[in-house]
Amino acid sequence: MTRILLLGGTTEASTLAKTLAETDMDAVFSYAGRTAKPVSQPLPTRIGGFGGVQGLAAYLQAEGITHVVDATHPFAAQMSRNAAHACELADVPVCAFERPVWQAGEGDQWVHVDSIEEAVEVLPSLPARVFLAIGKQNLAQFAAKPQHHYLLRLVDEPEAPLPLPHTTVEIARGPFDAAGDTALMQRHGITHVVAKNAGGAGAAAKLSAARGLGLPVIMIGRPQVPERPVLGSVAEVMAWLSHSPA
Repeated sequence: MTRILLLGGTTEASTLAKTLAETDMDAVFSYAGRTAKPVSQPLPTRIGGFGGVQGLAAYLQAEGITHVVDATHPFAAQMSRNAAHACELADVPVCAFERPVWQAGEGDQWVHVDSIEEAVEVLPSLPARVFLAIGKQNLAQFAAKPQHHYLLRLVDEPEAPLPLPHTTVEIARGPFDAAGDTALMQRHGITHVVAKNAGGAGAAAKLSAARGLGLPVIMIGRPQVPERPVLGSVAEVMAWLSHSPA
């Protein structure tokens, strides 16, 4: 009997959840709990952490999970590492359902970096107006460049004071479009964009807008995670579920 744990939080996870529900698969959707009002899902849903590798391994065994699909954000590296190690402990197969990385095209002015720290370093010394399109988890590092004004776009209102002295916060949930992001950047006089290479269509509008406005984009590469099958479509995941031993 197949029983699936879907680690979600992305558009891909929601799309897969719909298919699993429509095909009457026994599956549980898991949110990390970082968003106050997550998108509702057509599957039984749990919210919150598992208590690390050991806690997740115990959950897999207690709940009779036979397959894990990691469809978390490409930068949720700790969760992906925990999932890989917990599945190894519990002898449960795991795959990643992951969107391809963005690729720079004609007209793009991208500076590739490997980490948040490198992104901070390559920002200019003179004051700039930066669209910091990286979510809310890694803002503190940018306090090292307090001379800049940072535009943040968040899903939820900040619960605590932000660690950056000069900020503007826009509360919005994607997907976004290029026209809207172009207007946003023009309205705030943006000179630089910092983005994580999350991939996907829903968050790519800022890149099209930056290209059209001739703005440089500091692109942060994805973190390293343990090797596992990486699948790029719902059809591939469904095929993997049907062919992986339960």
